[in-house]
Amino acid sequence: MAHIPETAVFVLFLIFFGAAAISTLALFTRQSMLVGYLVLGALLGPYGFKLIPKSGVIDQAGTIGIVFLLFLLGLHLHPQKLIKMFSRTIWVAVMSSVIFLGLGYGICKLFGYSQTDALVIGLAMMFSSTIIGLKLLPTTILHHQHTGEIVISVLLLQDLIAIITILLLSGMDSGHLPWQQLILIIISLPVLLLIAYIVQRFILIKLLAKFDRVQEYIFLISIGWCLGMAQLAASLGLSAEIGAFIAGVAVATHPISRYIAENLKPLRDFFLVLFFFSIGAHFDLDYIDVIWAPAILMAIVMLVLKPLVFRILLAGEHESKSVAWEVGWRLGQTSEFSLLIAYLAGGSNTLGEVASYLIQATTILTFIASSYIVVLRYPTPLAFSEKLRRD
Repeated sequence: MAHIPETAVFVLFLIFFGAAAISTLALFTRQSMLVGYLVLGALLGPYGFKLIPKSGVIDQAGTIGIVFLLFLLGLHLHPQKLIKMFSRTIWVAVMSSVIFLGLGYGICKLFGYSQTDALVIGLAMMFSSTIIGLKLLPTTILHHQHTGEIVISVLLLQDLIAIITILLLSGMDSGHLPWQQLILIIISLPVLLLIAYIVQRFILIKLLAKFDRVQEYIFLISIGWCLGMAQLAASLGLSAEIGAFIAGVAVATHPISRYIAENLKPLRDFFLVLFFFSIGAHFDLDYIDVIWAPAILMAIVMLVLKPLVFRILLAGEHESKSVAWEVGWRLGQTSEFSLLIAYLAGGSNTLGEVASYLIQATTILTFIASSYIVVLRYPTPLAFSEKLRRD
């Protein structure tokens, strides 16, 4: 068997021993474990005690957690119901994105940021977090309530908008718009759906039915199907998350989908710990003095107005007041796509370094505050009270 380098073992030891310790403290003090992972990354990372240097491997492993999360959620959604939800929420996703773009741009201009920086920061404010929104969404809500379906459909539509946004930012850096890539995205989604349907109908379901008693085989074929569709989507110009979600939806009509979902949860949680750790590790604490005022104002505006905007837009789609408010609070933060925009635009010099850290700080603040709000008010797997705790 290949020898695992001691450095890899040491890094994983620090992350998961630290996560276990900080989670214990969080539970005793009734704090959010997600916040604990962020703090742990900041403490152990290259800008804290420097016990763990920058690592692209940890960042990539963290994104796998999002892929598995979307796959598992897709396993609970019937395709026909999902299509119906998309038709109802596309207007909500587009209009909310435009409103949050304008708010972010306006706040940045108020603090004297350049036109380009303000525009990029505004773009980063458009999205809500897939990871926060879905990690705090219990399967009981997904099975028995309308709320989960709305949250998922809005987030997936935002995912598509985010891909187009990232392509446009790359066009700003190179001086021309990548029209060929945009056209490819429009073509790629139907192609991906067709491939998923054919493979599921004529190969995957037959294999699952024939060997459904062999647990190890079900485990392996599920992971292979999820990651295969994720990679295919990425190769076609879409995101890996979209591919994983389509992979889950394709199997959702089969009775074995619930069994797969339960068995992959520990694997998902392993990678999600790495995801939140990497976010905390990326943040340079030296920039706090420069960005604290606009970051706090931006975070407050997003935390207050995002739920309100979603409440108003969903009311326009004839959703009940209680459902509209709950969806709004669950989507009331910025996104991991905001971080990706900060990293990509900052690395290509489209975005200034201070502006990049402003996006990161705002995202972290909204992650922390939004997690507390949802955990305290609505059913979640991480709720403090037994009454609200739902897995």
